[in-house]
Amino acid sequence: MAHYAYINSNSIVVAVTVGKDETELINGLDTEIYYAQGTPYTVKRTSYNTSGGVHNTGGTPYRKNYAGIGYTYDTARDAFISPQPYASWVLDEATCNWEPPVARPSAGGPWIWNEETLSGVETAQPL
Repeated sequence: MAHYAYINSNSIVVAVTVGKDETELINGLDTEIYYAQGTPYTVKRTSYNTSGGVHNTGGTPYRKNYAGIGYTYDTARDAFISPQPYASWVLDEATCNWEPPVARPSAGGPWIWNEETLSGVETAQPL
């Protein structure tokens, strides 16, 4: 089964549903076109196995990241982009993920972002 994102006229994902695999035609139509019929939405395939432009099981990555409600669909990048988590974070053009303006703490464990100090703070609590 494949997942499909419904995108409104402002390029915002309003729903994600499960449907037929994109290699199948439905009533002679491509699945994205079929699922968009009769709706005011654009429909694009998405894969929950895709993050940062990489498919975690070695398959084909779809649109940089798995779509979520509230994400933006960027037509120029053909990518789903999550809402910007903090004003200081910048979009990584290669992955279409938001990155802090300074390096993450080096220990590699759980951390939280402090927007006031523009720094990452390590935490013992898993997030």
